[in-house]
Amino acid sequence: MWSSRQILQVPTVVRARSDQQYVCPVAREDIIQTVLSSLLCVEAPLHSCTVSLLLDDAFPKGPDPRSSTRILSGLAKQQHALGATFSVLDWHRQHKYELNHYHFSAVIDACAKACRWRRALQVFSVMAQCKVQGNTVVFSTAISACERAGEWQKALEISSVMAQSKIRSNAITFNAIISACEKGGE
Repeated sequence: MWSSRQILQVPTVVRARSDQQYVCPVAREDIIQTVLSSLLCVEAPLHSCTVSLLLDDAFPKGPDPRSSTRILSGLAKQQHALGATFSVLDWHRQHKYELNHYHFSAVIDACAKACRWRRALQVFSVMAQCKVQGNTVVFSTAISACERAGEWQKALEISSVMAQSKIRSNAITFNAIISACEKGGE
């Protein structure tokens, strides 16, 4: 088995800035691209321990929220990367790194693209457990996951929770609900 160092060669460019050290933004983009490439280059599903090692090496002090969003969004674009997407989310939760609605939206979107609407709703529930407030995008993404599966009743339930939470719907939300009902024959 390869070590994470063999799989991931993370470029580190650290510059001094007064009494702090920071990673140069260009280096951060390199790190993000290297992590994404490493997670996506393996055809077999990655074990969560391997994902943890990759992320620990890439972000020894923890990722900034934008880097996390870019990694999760990059994984969400690939239907075959759902396992890695969950491993990245779990890594954040285990290390108690910041999670926000952007992160959950990306994971729910990954579930929707992989036609895994039940998993999308599980992630939606985990978001509440993590005390992350959903927004229009997160709710619309969850509704869209149900819409793709023709689960119009679940889409309406999420819409109801959205209204109770006083989160405004938009055209995407309404279109997803209408499409879900249409697909469900309602």
